[in-house]
Amino acid sequence: MTLRAADREELPERTAVRDAVVTSAASVLVCGTVALWVGMVAASAALAALVGVALVGAAAVAVGVRADRRSSPADRVTLARTVLVGGTATLVVLALLGEAPERSWWLIALAAPAAILDSVDGAVARRTGTSSVAGARLDMEVDAALLLVLSVALGPVVGWWVLGVGLARYAFVLAGLLRPQLQEPLPYSLARRVVAGAQAAVLVTALAPFVPVVLAQVVTAVALAALVSSFGRDVVALERRGRVAAGRQERTAR
Repeated sequence: MTLRAADREELPERTAVRDAVVTSAASVLVCGTVALWVGMVAASAALAALVGVALVGAAAVAVGVRADRRSSPADRVTLARTVLVGGTATLVVLALLGEAPERSWWLIALAAPAAILDSVDGAVARRTGTSSVAGARLDMEVDAALLLVLSVALGPVVGWWVLGVGLARYAFVLAGLLRPQLQEPLPYSLARRVVAGAQAAVLVTALAPFVPVVLAQVVTAVALAALVSSFGRDVVALERRGRVAAGRQERTAR
């Protein structure tokens, strides 16, 4: 059962501000607890917690400053994911500082739910009839942040080339600033969704302590190759579309 348009209009005002505040408070609690529980050096724990809270805070601010001051049930799922990503980032920073193992069950306990919930927020948005451009953008940014955090965590394990997974979307966005046609919307692609959705699952699996390093290297290399191929197809399609559009404009001008 989905909400009718009239029902959506009756959603409480200013829920975005409330949810942003709750999310920020939750991030302080989760990231602070993780840092104090795992970190043995006060400075390291403080830095790790600050990184995690800052990551969550960026998402909370993005929701809190929305013009309509509203957030949906799906946004709340995404914000909950963000808190988990912040906790994951806290652990990763501690690992980089030598305060925690590079691969641990604590890391899996935070990262795995964050990855699994990626399929939940979209379903909640469709179920409640509250899909929005802002919600989709928030979901995408949280996905990208999770991949970047997991890539950094895996760097010391499989090699820093794995950062290609976490940086791919940011590279695409940067390319769009240089090539405006790359900012055009892409048609729905099941293959793209499968490849994108598999990235977090592969990285989380590779971070499991029982997975041999060689196997972790293989699966992440395959995931990176699939991601590069997917982005490459999108770039080619958008460039081709841009050339066709330019040709039409030129013929019209004549």
